[in-house]
Amino acid sequence: MIPHTPTRLIRALRRDGLDAAQTPWGWRARRLDAHPDTPDAEVLLPAALPLEGAALGQLAALADARHPHGGRVTHARASPDFHPGSGGVPIGATIRVEGQLLPQAVGGDINCGMRLHALDLDASALRGQRDAFVARMRGDYFAGARDLPQRGEAMSALFAEGIPGWAAATRRAGALGRLRDADLNQIEAECERVHFEAMLAGHPRWAPDHIDWDQPIIRDDGLATIGGGNHFVEIQLIEEIFDRDAAWRWGLREGQATLMIHSGSRLVGKAIGRRFHVRARARWPQDHKHPASGLFPIIDPADIADYLEAEATAANYGYLNRALLAELARISLREIHGDLQAPLIYDLPHNITQPDGDGWIARKGACPAEADQPVIIPGSMGAASYLMRGLGAAGHLRSASHGAGRATGRFHMHRREAEALGLEGIDCVTPRQTRLIEEAPAAYKPIQPVIESQIEAGVVAPVARLKPLLTFKA
Repeated sequence: MIPHTPTRLIRALRRDGLDAAQTPWGWRARRLDAHPDTPDAEVLLPAALPLEGAALGQLAALADARHPHGGRVTHARASPDFHPGSGGVPIGATIRVEGQLLPQAVGGDINCGMRLHALDLDASALRGQRDAFVARMRGDYFAGARDLPQRGEAMSALFAEGIPGWAAATRRAGALGRLRDADLNQIEAECERVHFEAMLAGHPRWAPDHIDWDQPIIRDDGLATIGGGNHFVEIQLIEEIFDRDAAWRWGLREGQATLMIHSGSRLVGKAIGRRFHVRARARWPQDHKHPASGLFPIIDPADIADYLEAEATAANYGYLNRALLAELARISLREIHGDLQAPLIYDLPHNITQPDGDGWIARKGACPAEADQPVIIPGSMGAASYLMRGLGAAGHLRSASHGAGRATGRFHMHRREAEALGLEGIDCVTPRQTRLIEEAPAAYKPIQPVIESQIEAGVVAPVARLKPLLTFKA
């Protein structure tokens, strides 16, 4: 991470092969050896946050990624939470491409995303039954009490048609296990509040090998699991409403509890992401050197069609994973507090490709922010999260940050003194104490400048601020 001393920083970046300049809203850069028509890599970054040179280098390389036989990146943007990512693509990056796709620009955590439910409860009601709720959720999320067997017909429909297909097939064939207590009608009806309506054109043929189609009942260990890293399930409290009109339309009020979920497609996305990275590398023309960036676009129409279908398959799984994480919580809340609808506010993806005119937009660690669309930007488990309203800012590829962004790597967090972790007053339930250290509030950038810079840039408008009350980390 490089301090904000522009002249010295620009010289350092030039030694690393970057032509960089500070702008009124952040930074722009391009590789010195970039193709003449390569777009500038642009970062929305407030002065309060330091520029990460490694991440800027990755973004500039991403802007210059192209196949020798055609295709190009037309725009490359990064949100204020951006930081270096594995595989050569920074977290917080959004690109627009024409004539090619880059599977690495989405990565393996396909349709990692956010889900937010309103709860008809206040903080005192939740705190009064905190232990009973934690006992139930600890069993469902961590201790193997989760019982969600799927009939083969329902699993196939999930991969092909998303949540609507899965719900219809589950009703036809009969729900099993905990799904007998689930409200399938509500889950299906809520798809209108899910980005892409929780239904993309996938196919079961892209399912990973651990799905045993020869069995009439499939027990998949991935559904309704949080996952590692920065994924979580969290009970929050709406501290402040900024946009009362939007809050009224979305069914929110101050003092109300909410349920926020951050998870993705688990092993399904990981398997598909790896498969297409290997395929893209194998398809690279033998008479051309491998790119120094390690980024391998695909241009063959059949490869592009296959990738989009496979990505949709994983995305469908990710949507249901979040929906079932929420449904398990709703079931337990109903058992404790009586009839409780806990409606969905919105569910949106972070890592996904979407068509855009004659090209595509690909996001990795960034979320869509279309005009008037709910945008969910979480903080750490010790900082506020924000519900925003997208403004459809074309200059930022209609994209917003997916969080505050990491400031310190997980390995380095273990070197910090306990009092420097920021864990005082945190209520986090996790089976791994190492996770508590790695995901402590001190690991993340401050959320406030990340939010304020996007408001000032016209990317999003604030609707509500949410305070964490209880966090589940796997």
